[in-house]
Amino acid sequence: MKYINNNLSIEKIKVQDIAKKFGTPIYCYSYKQLKENISNFKKCFKSLSPLICFAIKSNTNVHLIKEIRKLGLGADVVSMGELMMALKAGMDPKKIVFSGVGKTSHEISYAIDKNILLINAESKSEINEIERIAKFKKKIVNIGIRLNPNTDAKTLKQISTGKKENKFGVDEKIFFDLVNYSKLSKNINLRCLSVHIGSQILDHKPYEKMLKVVDRVIKKSNAKFDFIDLGGGMGISYVKNDKKLNYQKYNIAIKKFLKNHDSKIIFEPGRSIVGNIGSLVSKVIYIKENDKKDFIILDAAMNDLMRPALYGANHKTLPATKTNQTSKKIYEFVGPICESTDKFITLKKFQKLKEKDLVVMCDVGAYGMSLSSNYNLRPKPTEILIKGSTINIIKKRQKLEELI
Repeated sequence: MKYINNNLSIEKIKVQDIAKKFGTPIYCYSYKQLKENISNFKKCFKSLSPLICFAIKSNTNVHLIKEIRKLGLGADVVSMGELMMALKAGMDPKKIVFSGVGKTSHEISYAIDKNILLINAESKSEINEIERIAKFKKKIVNIGIRLNPNTDAKTLKQISTGKKENKFGVDEKIFFDLVNYSKLSKNINLRCLSVHIGSQILDHKPYEKMLKVVDRVIKKSNAKFDFIDLGGGMGISYVKNDKKLNYQKYNIAIKKFLKNHDSKIIFEPGRSIVGNIGSLVSKVIYIKENDKKDFIILDAAMNDLMRPALYGANHKTLPATKTNQTSKKIYEFVGPICESTDKFITLKKFQKLKEKDLVVMCDVGAYGMSLSSNYNLRPKPTEILIKGSTINIIKKRQKLEELI
């Protein structure tokens, strides 16, 4: 995304033209950026020959998942709906892993029937349920056990998953018990140790600590694992001063780990694959003047982009058309929903705006549409995929008639 003659463009299409043709708010995805992200991820970890399973929860659009599958990735799913979507997109079942703490009997049964690569279990009760269903179906099911390594990912507490107070995985003692239990089962084939310590991680050091814990636990367990699922969590730069995760140092740490373990690595990236491919284009409805700041009221709201309200996350915000005028007032960009948390970002020295101008919120490809809702009975926006000068509608705007 860049300015061409002062007009913000996504690949070869001007944002102004997109809004004129499809209306706002609208989610726009860049295929070129998607392809580049996947190529870069593969290149950084090429020496490991990992299985890369895209985290479907980060973006559930079936057309994007199809493109991701064509570029060689598998899928990480956390619900039956996500598993069905991955299969609909043509994902190879043997490149699908099923994670999550609360899989129901129905979900487990469905996953077993589809012969997916792994069900990553997170409790003794879940393993018992997998075993019961497998026995009933007269099948042997491949599973992983998710270890909670008690590692602080140094990220937002709302998206930390690897500390002992988090609900995910099991501690060392229970892990050893479950390994021993699985060895005695006739219907369970324990093939994987799984970990995932959080999301939006920008420092390789938590990953190094995690690998040291995994190394120690495997040695103590005296078990052989065909797969080590290291999860995802790789962060992206949302704001100017965000540092970038050093993939090279993470790769070195994994190679060092693999000197002692003959296992295939699985990654579950989501945000790092689709985060920066998406932009949300919105129109200024009103500018509401205030003593200390002006409220820029947009036609996009927290139901369209939940991250700022949920996490206090910031998304770089740009005017669709550049001018040389700067506002002397502070701008607070807000939506029309009846919640005080329905706000996106507060900025000083932003370009002077007027009503009906367009603004673009960047890096919304991950957890943008997948966290969207119909709160305040608002229809979900259109989604388009841009390839050069071609636009493909990959989801139509919902109609109020469909909701009511």
